[in-house]
Amino acid sequence: MASTADFKNGLVLKIDNQLWQILEFQHVKPGKGPAFVRTKIKNVLSGKSVDKTFNAGVKVETATVDRRDMTYLYKDGADFVFMDGENFEQIAITPETMGDSSRFLLENMTVQVSAHEGEPLFVELPVTVELEVTQTDPGLQGDRSTGGTKPAQLETGAEISVPLFINIGDKLKIDSRDGNYLGRVNS
Repeated sequence: MASTADFKNGLVLKIDNQLWQILEFQHVKPGKGPAFVRTKIKNVLSGKSVDKTFNAGVKVETATVDRRDMTYLYKDGADFVFMDGENFEQIAITPETMGDSSRFLLENMTVQVSAHEGEPLFVELPVTVELEVTQTDPGLQGDRSTGGTKPAQLETGAEISVPLFINIGDKLKIDSRDGNYLGRVNS
C-alpha cells in the first residue's frame, strides 16, 4: 500500500484488479477544501490513458513490479528476444508489449524490462538513443524565416523529421519516448 504522498512517475498501482502506471501527477491544495492529487494513469495491458483524482492521504494498493536491465538480442518472427545479463535467461516479448518503442530498438541495446508475477508488462528504452541516418533527401538551403525539416529514415527503419542540414550517414541523438530529433552526435 502506498499513500498519495508516495506517488512518483512510473509507479504501478493496482486499481479494480487492473495494473495502472502513473504517467504524471500533481498535488493540488486549493484555497478552499481539502487537498487532492490529480494523476494521469495508463493501463499497463491495454495502453489506455485516463485522468484520475485521489484525495490527499488516501492509501492505494501498489503492484510489485520487477525491473531488470536486459539486452535486446534479435527478432524471432514477430517477437523480440531479450537476455538478462545476470542469469543469461532469455525471454520473448510480443510486439503489443513492446509498443511504439520498438521503432528505435537496436541489437545489443540495454533496456529496462518491467514484469509483474513473471509476465512482461512494458519495455523502457534509454531516454535518448543514437541512430544513423540511412535515407534522406538532400536539403536545399534557401530564404526562410524558420528552420525547415525533411523526413529521414534511421537504421532501425523508423522515420522522423530532421533539419535540412542532416545527411545520409549522420549519427543523430533521438528522444525514444516521442521520436523527436535532439541533435547530431560528433563522431
